[in-house]
Amino acid sequence: MIKRILIVGGASGIGLSIAMEMVTREKTQKVYIVDKAPFPKELSHNKIESFQFDLAREDYTFFDRFDDIDSMMITAGFGRLSRFKDIPEQYIIDSFNVNAIPVIRLIKRFYHRIDSPSDFYCGVMDSIAGWMSSPLLAVYAATKAAIKVFIESVNVELLKDGSQNCILNVSPGSIKGTSFNGGKTDIQLTKSLAQDIIYHLERKDDLFIPQYEDVFKDVLERYHADFRREGQHSYEYKMNSGRLKE
Repeated sequence: MIKRILIVGGASGIGLSIAMEMVTREKTQKVYIVDKAPFPKELSHNKIESFQFDLAREDYTFFDRFDDIDSMMITAGFGRLSRFKDIPEQYIIDSFNVNAIPVIRLIKRFYHRIDSPSDFYCGVMDSIAGWMSSPLLAVYAATKAAIKVFIESVNVELLKDGSQNCILNVSPGSIKGTSFNGGKTDIQLTKSLAQDIIYHLERKDDLFIPQYEDVFKDVLERYHADFRREGQHSYEYKMNSGRLKE
């Protein structure tokens, strides 16, 4: 049972929703929030302690202070629909410096807690985009694909080391109510997903794909059957969604 959790990227989006769910639980003692943006003052709670930190920084000794946690959820990340030809080079660098590299660095920093006899609950917000070609989200998908394979690989090492802990990969599709792509967080819209993530985190599952049976099982089967055709279908779907900003 989670009692003291670190949520990296918890000032908005699904991270914020998870934080607000955790504070409602009687057994939760502390929710640490680390985000580049400030935590919303109107949502302050006596169980929440927030910090501002830029994950692109080189020095991660900042995280040494969280030596009392029994869980970590990494939700930081960003992306936007755009043709690759229209993306500036700095956007590529920034994407990996937020979406991918910090995940690996943080898991490395807390690996001794994950690979230990004591319970430690660790999860990462990945994306279904990391499981297949994702035109108009090419760079974002590349960062998420890197994390997907990293988590799968490390989980095998943990298993072979005899650890009772693992890393949960949460791979949703588009989520309504998050600040992804410049939107505004609505914790009521993300409440149910946050509850599901906490459930799978405490079960020590290694994978959770929301809407898998209803949506993504068929999508992944189509992708593996013909990735070229499914890639074109994905492109057309996104173009027709109205989310691409020219």
